[in-house]
Amino acid sequence: MDDKIFESLKIENIVASGAIAESIDLVALSANLKNCELNKKRFPGAVYHIENPKIASLIFSSGKIVLTGLRNEQALIDGLAAIIAAFNAAGFKTLKEPRVAITNMVCSCDLARYINLNKVVVTLNMENIEYEPEQFPGLVYRIKDPRIVVLIFSSGKLILTGGKNLEDIKKGLVVLAHKLESII
Repeated sequence: MDDKIFESLKIENIVASGAIAESIDLVALSANLKNCELNKKRFPGAVYHIENPKIASLIFSSGKIVLTGLRNEQALIDGLAAIIAAFNAAGFKTLKEPRVAITNMVCSCDLARYINLNKVVVTLNMENIEYEPEQFPGLVYRIKDPRIVVLIFSSGKLILTGGKNLEDIKKGLVVLAHKLESII
């Protein structure tokens, strides 16, 4: 397989989730924390933005949190530390050891060649492929091991999602490349 495929692999977004507290008073949190918004009519949690690293977090009264906008694992570590420090400085008790982990990575890749999606569908004829060009211009390919979903576009551009780490994404890319070798 051509190593150039991995050269174009780029992390677009990482989502992490877990618990940072036993419970959180969202009304008090949004009143005491800058860049924290609460609108219960629109969403049941508070939205808290930090700038360095640039992260949006969804905070729920259960103490659970979802972080998005991460670009690497270090951003998760740094961002979580900044969020916990801000919570503690505002008088909110957090867990001594927050239980937050990566739940999804979204990566892009460019095969730098045209892909005939109709030919891919006909040749592979698998149930883990969805292609309805009238609805969406890309082919959706669901890889079972590792559990990765790949959006394949005729331009050769790919979006890979579902991995919990970069190794999962790379393994999914290898699986896809082997399937496409005889077709493109």
